[in-house]
Amino acid sequence: MVNMDEKLKKVIEAAKLYYLLDKNQNEIASILGVSRPTVSRLLQTAKAEGIVEIRINNPAEHSSNLTNELEQKFKIKKAIVTAIPQYEDKIIKNHLGKRAADFLHEMVKDGDTIGVTWGTTLYHIARELQQKPVNNVKVVQLKGGISHSETNTYVSEILYLFGKAFNTSPIHLPLPAIVDHFVVKQAMEADRHIKRVLDLGKQANIALFTVGTIRSESLLFRLGYFTDADLKEIYSHAAGDICSRFFDKQGNLLNETLNDRTLGIDLEALKKKEYSILVGGGPQKIEGIYGALKGGYANVLITDQFTARFLLDK
Repeated sequence: MVNMDEKLKKVIEAAKLYYLLDKNQNEIASILGVSRPTVSRLLQTAKAEGIVEIRINNPAEHSSNLTNELEQKFKIKKAIVTAIPQYEDKIIKNHLGKRAADFLHEMVKDGDTIGVTWGTTLYHIARELQQKPVNNVKVVQLKGGISHSETNTYVSEILYLFGKAFNTSPIHLPLPAIVDHFVVKQAMEADRHIKRVLDLGKQANIALFTVGTIRSESLLFRLGYFTDADLKEIYSHAAGDICSRFFDKQGNLLNETLNDRTLGIDLEALKKKEYSILVGGGPQKIEGIYGALKGGYANVLITDQFTARFLLDK
């Protein structure tokens, strides 16, 4: 009679060989010195006794739960959570770029006006866009993007690719994002051509943007816009920026002086959009995304499963 301990050992050994080492049943029979039907019975026993548990992880189902939780917690119209294999900046931008491009392809319709910003996240989205045969769509730049440095904001490439995808000639805002004095901003906004572009940005029913991070190596910080006093306040209090307008972790607008020198759409205008779409993810962007959602500046969030979990746990 076979000792129960010996039988259990055989069951465990067969399970390890089959499920962990990918041996087939013939190979296991040879290794254990038993028949193939015996191996089959050992594996059945392993499942029946709970020695082996088979669980199927469905990323779509997991993402669906996160989506519902995000929509409820932040009271937004739609959350889209895309599964990424690694929590690394380039991988995040690649995956979010593809998912955001797919979402735009699905929902953009005749007569829409799409306001876009600039930067590497938007560039990843633009590169993934597929052409859609729509009519009377407008694409407009929501904030100035001319750099004081050699740093590339990708604004021209983004606008060109959006225009190509939606069968339209994009409308540029040929200005820096931030100027040195409020009176300079007033003079620029008084120009009727500039005013037309800014008004079109306000009227756009779709706005697409990301959240900037508060790091010296971030794109906005490399463009030469900020004074030492600006930087002191930003580093002390800001959680992130949207369209070069900074806010704290509760979404409250910061630095009125800097805000008064910023050219482009106001954050309050984003709250009135049919689709105000924030695309972003990664450990450096969690605070900024959280603040943006608390401030009500986005009604659609496109992010990854790791960022989603951090946002829900805050």
